[in-house]
Amino acid sequence: QVQLVESGGGLVQPGGSLRLSCAASGSIISTIDMGWYRQAPGKQRELVASISSGGTSSYADFVKGRFTISRDSAKNTVYLQMNNLKPEDTAVYSCNARLVVPPGRFDVYWGKGSQVTVSS
Repeated sequence: QVQLVESGGGLVQPGGSLRLSCAASGSIISTIDMGWYRQAPGKQRELVASISSGGTSSYADFVKGRFTISRDSAKNTVYLQMNNLKPEDTAVYSCNARLVVPPGRFDVYWGKGSQVTVSS
């Protein structure tokens, strides 16, 4: 019964900042890759950022220099610090995690999503 729960979304003005958190809980042996996706109405879901178990991060071009992904493996938690937010960043942001669960298999899990709205 693994669950990912996001928090930290909300309404922010252009140029503002938000910090998203996603905590995985349940019968988890280990956490491999974790990441953030987003989807705006009428648009395809897209990868925002990801981070490996070793701490290597990658970013979509549209967030480079503005967003920072990090993780606390001990807490099975991934964060997304979003700075200099733009109206086009408005979307539902979903957490994704590739985990090792009992008895020792890989599986992919998704959070329910958190709304981020950037508007003046």
